[in-house]
Amino acid sequence: LKELLVNVGDTVTRNQVIAVLDDAEYTQQVEQVKAELLVAKANAQNSVSELELAEREFERVKALRDKQIASASELDGAEASFNSAKTRLDVSNAQVEQKESALKAAELKLSYTKVRAFWESDDPNAASVVGERFIDVGTLLQANQPIVSILENDLLVAVIFVVEKDYSKIKINQSAIIDTDAFPGVTFTGKIVRIAPLLIESSRQARVEIEIPNPNQLLK
Repeated sequence: LKELLVNVGDTVTRNQVIAVLDDAEYTQQVEQVKAELLVAKANAQNSVSELELAEREFERVKALRDKQIASASELDGAEASFNSAKTRLDVSNAQVEQKESALKAAELKLSYTKVRAFWESDDPNAASVVGERFIDVGTLLQANQPIVSILENDLLVAVIFVVEKDYSKIKINQSAIIDTDAFPGVTFTGKIVRIAPLLIESSRQARVEIEIPNPNQLLK
């Protein structure tokens, strides 16, 4: 980990770069492939010039052959050179395409060294907050190792467990009033969005989820 650009409590937006990995190796690969692409394009341009020369020579010898000035072997040689030049141009163009593909692959790998915060959201401007930081700068990362946790606090889900005798009273979209020890005397309003279709055998309770708007970020 080369840089960690956020810390606990920081607000982040979708696609924001939050960390940078060591990119020296991948930057070098991109530069190397760019140089190879320039060489391939130069070779292709040279092949175009060779083809134009070979085509003119072929047309010249063919015209001389029509006048019985050039021999059949000279015409065959000019035609062979022309066909060979076309083949070399095809090969050169293929090498250019190969290097362009290699450059895209190298640039893609380089882009992976920038870690972005991403989540699905209907609001492109929605922001989230860094909840935890798991590692420090200089750590050697493994694949899929978490760096930070990103939390969305605008809408929270409260989970409660309803006993069997109250289960039948609970309905989807039913309003719920929530109070907390953190804010005595303050209530929050939510609505029931999910009701488990079963009772836990040991406790005879059912899971119920309540969505609570949290525009002021009071709840955590």
